[in-house]
Amino acid sequence: MKAVRTDLKMADGRTIYYYDESEVSRNAVDNRPVEDRPGIGEMRLDVLTNEWISMAAHRQTRAFLPPKELCPLCPTKPGLDSEIADSNYQVVVFENRSPSFSDPKGSFNLPEYSGLQTPVVPSAGHCEVICFTDHHEGCFGQLPLSQIRLVMEAWRDRVREISKLPYVEHIAPFENRGEEVGVTLNHPHGQIYAYSFVPPRTEKMAAIAIDYFKKYGRPLISDVIAREIKDQVRVIAENDLWIAYVPFASRYPYEIHVVPKRFVPDLAELTDSEADAYPAIAKEVLLRLDGVFGIDMAYIAAWHQAPVRSARKELGLHWQITSIRRQPGKLKYLAGSESALGAFIMDMKPEQSAEQLRAVKL
Repeated sequence: MKAVRTDLKMADGRTIYYYDESEVSRNAVDNRPVEDRPGIGEMRLDVLTNEWISMAAHRQTRAFLPPKELCPLCPTKPGLDSEIADSNYQVVVFENRSPSFSDPKGSFNLPEYSGLQTPVVPSAGHCEVICFTDHHEGCFGQLPLSQIRLVMEAWRDRVREISKLPYVEHIAPFENRGEEVGVTLNHPHGQIYAYSFVPPRTEKMAAIAIDYFKKYGRPLISDVIAREIKDQVRVIAENDLWIAYVPFASRYPYEIHVVPKRFVPDLAELTDSEADAYPAIAKEVLLRLDGVFGIDMAYIAAWHQAPVRSARKELGLHWQITSIRRQPGKLKYLAGSESALGAFIMDMKPEQSAEQLRAVKL
């Protein structure tokens, strides 16, 4: 698929990108009053863990669960001037109105650890919203395969382009679904966060992947896939180019990893054939997730990929879907051990949840 991208300016100077399957005339003008954009936040170093924390107080005023008729992600219509000026769209991406990270407007260098003397720096980075469809109802897993493919093309394009920003070190597309995991807008959408540092979990995974590659001469994720194919008990879906499984040491009641069988560092490096094969397996695993209890399962679906400038031959791309739902009326709360110490405790074995997911009738 070669998506047609149209770039337009929004009223406040942000850029919106329309992605269409074919040529479409996109020239709608954003006629909303011009509002000042929020200033950039600041990043402070937690010296106890050497982790950067972004202070983005301006996000307190962002939209919170507006009714459908006021949804800022629906197309513009009489009575609603939304973020998307056109009266329809297939997939759109635009800069976040209340970003956690922003363009530092000039040269930027992340300071090295200096204990209590480590300086406060601007929250450098880039944040975008990606709308999966112009329909307010529904979800990613219910989209037609062609629509999921278009979303994939938008992800690939954005990763390719954002990687060129000199202050960006890591890019993470993700989707939050359900109020239980903090969704503030119910329209089917995701976000793309680009950090000026390598986030803690990615940094840890990269270090382990690099060490493994040095010892064995091959990517760790490739051996993980080989084990899942050999064991089979945790595999829930598979095609020629992708595999989906519950990880051997899952942290959540329902956790699924969707991984290309060929090692690739990020979304931009997927071949067209791999991108073409993704929608069917993505749709299947999300429908299986909803089918476990016959309800819309709240989840976080995040793309883990190599940093922009490091671990490119060691850390492999994978899509991680996690749900805190353990029963129809019960959630797994991340309490003392998980939240305070980062030590996860699972109430059931991964093989059990994999069996439940495979048993769902589609």
